[in-house]
Amino acid sequence: MSGTPVHGTWEPEPAARWEDAFLSGNGHHGALVFGDPDADRVIVTHHTLVRPDRDDGRRRPPALAAALPALQDRLLAGDTAAAEDFTDGRPLQWVRPFHPAFQLRLNRPPEGDTHDTHDARAPYRRAVDFTTGETTATRAGWTSRVFVSRADDVIVQHVTAPHLTLDLSLDPGLPGAPAGLRIGHGAVLTPEGALLTLRARYPGSDLAYTGVTLAAVTGGTVKLVPPGVLVEGATEVLLLTRVHRHTGELDTVAESRALRDLLAAPHPAPYDDLLARHLARHRTAYDRVTLDLAADPAERALPGSALLAGAGGPALLERLFAAGRYHLLSASGLLPPRLTGLWTGDWNTAWSGAFTTNANLNLQTASAAAAALPEVTEAHAALVHRQLPDWRDNAREIFGARGAVAPSHTDGESGHTYHFSREYPLHLWTAGADWLLKPLLDHDETHGTPDPRTTAALAEVALFYEDFLQRTDGDGHLVVVPSYSPENRPGNASWGTLNAAMDLSAARHALRTAADHHPEHADRWRALAERLPAHRINADGALAEWAWPGLADTYGHRHLSHLYGVWPLEEINPYDTPDLAEAARRALALRGAENDSAHGHLHHALVAARLRDGAGVAHALDRVLGGDYFHASLMSAHYPHRDVYNADAAHALPAVLVEMLVQSTPGRLVLLPALPACCPQGELRGVRTRFGASLDLTWTADGRASARLRPERTHRIELRTPSGAEPLDLAAGEDRVISVKAR
Repeated sequence: MSGTPVHGTWEPEPAARWEDAFLSGNGHHGALVFGDPDADRVIVTHHTLVRPDRDDGRRRPPALAAALPALQDRLLAGDTAAAEDFTDGRPLQWVRPFHPAFQLRLNRPPEGDTHDTHDARAPYRRAVDFTTGETTATRAGWTSRVFVSRADDVIVQHVTAPHLTLDLSLDPGLPGAPAGLRIGHGAVLTPEGALLTLRARYPGSDLAYTGVTLAAVTGGTVKLVPPGVLVEGATEVLLLTRVHRHTGELDTVAESRALRDLLAAPHPAPYDDLLARHLARHRTAYDRVTLDLAADPAERALPGSALLAGAGGPALLERLFAAGRYHLLSASGLLPPRLTGLWTGDWNTAWSGAFTTNANLNLQTASAAAAALPEVTEAHAALVHRQLPDWRDNAREIFGARGAVAPSHTDGESGHTYHFSREYPLHLWTAGADWLLKPLLDHDETHGTPDPRTTAALAEVALFYEDFLQRTDGDGHLVVVPSYSPENRPGNASWGTLNAAMDLSAARHALRTAADHHPEHADRWRALAERLPAHRINADGALAEWAWPGLADTYGHRHLSHLYGVWPLEEINPYDTPDLAEAARRALALRGAENDSAHGHLHHALVAARLRDGAGVAHALDRVLGGDYFHASLMSAHYPHRDVYNADAAHALPAVLVEMLVQSTPGRLVLLPALPACCPQGELRGVRTRFGASLDLTWTADGRASARLRPERTHRIELRTPSGAEPLDLAAGEDRVISVKAR
């Protein structure tokens, strides 16, 4: 390969918009760093910051179980609009919105006001190093470095300059902040320098959040200048910041003591000491997987904005792959990534900045198992298992069933289903628990150790289907009724209907998987799965989105819920079910892009890769890379032309690049299934497989390829390559090198 791929990005100007700010995070705290030498800002976020409201008491699932039999009767009798009445009459309720905490402001006086001389015409550079999570900004003698520690859960900023003078304050004035937010500032001098606090109490709530920043100043003086402090003549300033959401009052004395303890080590350079502790966790995770597409070194050296403005190509794909893994890791910890990852600079985040679980969350985390980020799956598992009691409430209240039903939207706290409307009857979606457990199963297969929490959750999903699947059609097959295909509707019926393909795939998969993990119930659950109907192929030769006869497909929608059986399941694939795979390929070809949502294009690419459609992968990538979806930060947008800050494309793109090169199941390895022409050569290192082996893959422009497998388990698998299929025996601890044709 031609040199080392760039594991970072840079820009020659400070960020003028928060969307272009470079990002750092540890899965708890997030930082958006602007890097302006004269008016530097760091916006602080935290996964727990969701705005409460006075309507919290109504955030319960609707009590509709008693009306369910009548709804099922009407739908089975042909009343295509029956589900529109299946509601308790509440208006649409959004989940509680995610919001930023405040911005840390460091303002330097204009040149000539102090001894702090700086040349605004000097060369400027800001950068983020993906291997360390550290952002830097430099001009002349001024340097600012920021990272968010995975070891100490603190935002660390280090500013150096000769005769450094700056105003330091915590500013809650961010776009969309509610007028009724009650703000309290505090600033006191300390032996290190100063302690700043900001408390914000939500309107009409006993909840609040408090930010605490300890400023350690070397040289110079510190003066109180409310609401902050003035530092004069210093050589360096080290800032440690945390934010807490709480009831009552935060003990800021205890918090300041905890921050001071981080500086107590005898190391003469506390910033370097803090960074070293962080790197032991962050760099170890980030370095596990790399992608080298043999890009031109001159293109690798370009700023991110210049790469984005170009024609795309290997250098851009390399950098977006690296940035995607970096941002995904940085957003995952306490929770998995939200629609905006872990970052926002505006209180009015689109779709509440929440977790949309019917597509977006799983798309964002799709690379976690293969791209060796168990930290992401652990965060995903934390969300799932914490909310299982609420999922039980959903099953009982809406469907009168045991077991668990997941919501389509969650703020990260409540797992209750309460966000639904006539046009989005999300309370009818029953596939969510299986969909959300699938990444946890992939993780367990990859590492060879079942998580008992996931095993228990599978039983709960199977119990739900036992109670829910009671109705049959004229042929004796079970009917999923009501059924919903997020977020689409048939061309000749309402949204709530019968036998959505996703619901059928989810029920089959959940029952069979639960049976595999619970032998004592296996016969009963497998028998139930066998009674579900097969998928339907429509008159266009496409896999129908609804298997109920007479329901017309609507092709122009952004979601691809009906192809759940292709990705991420293996129910439909070119090897075991070629006819269904061909029908799925036809369904994908007929699918439109609707409003060009980024997640739709990346979902399309993931399905195309599973169907061995390299041209389809390339087309979807071209739509995203050519649609101006990425900010200079390399975080993405939901729509073209950088409209609506959203992490879907940024986080999902690494999964697409892995899937087009390597796919695995517990019994199969597929090499180079969908290699697009835009990637004629390259090397992918460190990928994990679901049969317990790591893998390095190299392919060349002349059509040769080789893979080195490092198995941890002894196993016989099926190897699939562009040349065909063959058995492959693997022995634990013995490397295996395979040479194949790339095309």
